[in-house]
Amino acid sequence: MKNKKIISIGTLITVMALSLSLGLTAFASSHREAPLTAGDPKVDATDLYAFVSPDNQNTVTLIANYIPFQEPAGGPNFYQFDDNAMYAINVDNNGDAVADIVYQFRFKTLVGNGNTFLYNTGTVNNLNDASLNIRQVYTLTKVEGSKSTVLATDVPVGPSNVGPKSMPNYAGLQSQAVLNVGNTGIKTFAGQSDDSFFAELGGLFDLLTIRKLPGNMGGGVDGLKGYNVNSIALQIPIEQLTNSKNRPTSATSSDAVIGTWTTSYRQATKVISANPTSNTTSGDWIQVSRLGAPLVNEVVVPIAAKDLWNGSNPKDDAQFANGVTNPELGTLLKALYGIKVPPQGKFGTPEARDDLVAIFLTGIPGLTKPTNVVPSEQLRLNLAIPVTANPNKLGVLAGDNQGFPNGRRLADDVTDIEIRAVAGAAYPLFHPNFVPDATGVQLGDGVDANDVAFRTSFPYLALPHQGYASVPHGANTITSGNGSDKCMINGNLKVGSRGSMVSCLQMYLKSQGYLSATAPLGFFGAHTRAAVIKWQNDADIEADGNFGSMSSKKFNMR
Repeated sequence: MKNKKIISIGTLITVMALSLSLGLTAFASSHREAPLTAGDPKVDATDLYAFVSPDNQNTVTLIANYIPFQEPAGGPNFYQFDDNAMYAINVDNNGDAVADIVYQFRFKTLVGNGNTFLYNTGTVNNLNDASLNIRQVYTLTKVEGSKSTVLATDVPVGPSNVGPKSMPNYAGLQSQAVLNVGNTGIKTFAGQSDDSFFAELGGLFDLLTIRKLPGNMGGGVDGLKGYNVNSIALQIPIEQLTNSKNRPTSATSSDAVIGTWTTSYRQATKVISANPTSNTTSGDWIQVSRLGAPLVNEVVVPIAAKDLWNGSNPKDDAQFANGVTNPELGTLLKALYGIKVPPQGKFGTPEARDDLVAIFLTGIPGLTKPTNVVPSEQLRLNLAIPVTANPNKLGVLAGDNQGFPNGRRLADDVTDIEIRAVAGAAYPLFHPNFVPDATGVQLGDGVDANDVAFRTSFPYLALPHQGYASVPHGANTITSGNGSDKCMINGNLKVGSRGSMVSCLQMYLKSQGYLSATAPLGFFGAHTRAAVIKWQNDADIEADGNFGSMSSKKFNMR
């Protein structure tokens, strides 16, 4: 970084903010969560994911999303990473709350023809096509200790998805943005993608409204449906991330757990000229956004302290501990819905929520807690937990130890997990005599899966919505779950299928009694196949357990 320091914005914000009482009421992950980043969306981190790669289990995939609520038709100035910002993914591999490895992304925008308003001047067939008038490339740098290594330069960025006439093979363009980094075993990607977060934003920010209580059977409206983000993603051999430089052989190995968070930076000084091409930036790099686990950054602190959080470092998170041990969300659940939540109180008191401290600040003992951990907010991942063949969207709460809060997979329903955790779903692990509230352990937002299916290979993210056919917040397909919403199925669903069409089918099967009401949504497994066979028999369709064209036709006519 050429002798320029990286410092926290927290050193620039009044110390008075430290005395604020910090509440914990997050539902969205980190979309427009703080005053500075809401006004500076190009550096606004929205989500972070970390998981052992399902199709390459010798590697870990790290994904950070930025620039929230992208309207796909938002031309002519579509969505670019900022040339004057730096984006980073940080890894702590010894539990001391300090980054041991940092992967930095710096972008550069290239304009072919400045005398046209068009993003592309014709059909774009490849990322070097002259018709792609506005292109971006980036440099990927690894910083480990005092050593800085440039891993790749001039890597092409996947463009905004303008539409089928401009980009008839958009999937092909995206594949060209995936780079194998020399002989390092690392893959890298940067570009636009569908916003992979799914949640009922409108109701939850309207005084914690759950449209269809208790929220575990659909009925929610996905506030991110139809919107895009920009993503940076890495797939890294596991041994490159551990402090031993070996792949851990046991989940209890001292090198098994890593913590990760994403940060973005701007330089301290910007000089604005009447001629925009003469604008300059200089000085130290100032951290302006930070995101680890998906609970904290949306509404973790009062307005006056939000920017302080974004500029703070994990090693200093003791100042925010009261927000975890005495969460405002618990108080709201009790006041609004009569949920019997566990005792809660200030950090260090007997009433402090030790279950939430484990989930969000120290890691869960035997799963995500590093040796000699310094309490801090990070997304922690145990590298030795094998990939499960039957993932559950509720992760660890449902007995799937490969899911959140052990890392975070794209399909993990973190909103439901977090609400239930605050309601006390995990409290008996630390207090065996506590009986969780029967309604509290079923709470959710009613949105159970992403609006489009994720891909099965790196970078796994769903392709971005195209501008030409953009209908953000169109008819929601994941709603009441009783068949009246008329969600449609187009395609062949079978064992192994994932996504919103699978959820649509499963909710209908539940409403008709073919599938257990407690069955997880979004993945077509053996239980769904058995339910489909029963439905096919009753519908007088060949009962093979696959949901092909004949089954889809019958289903869509219901």
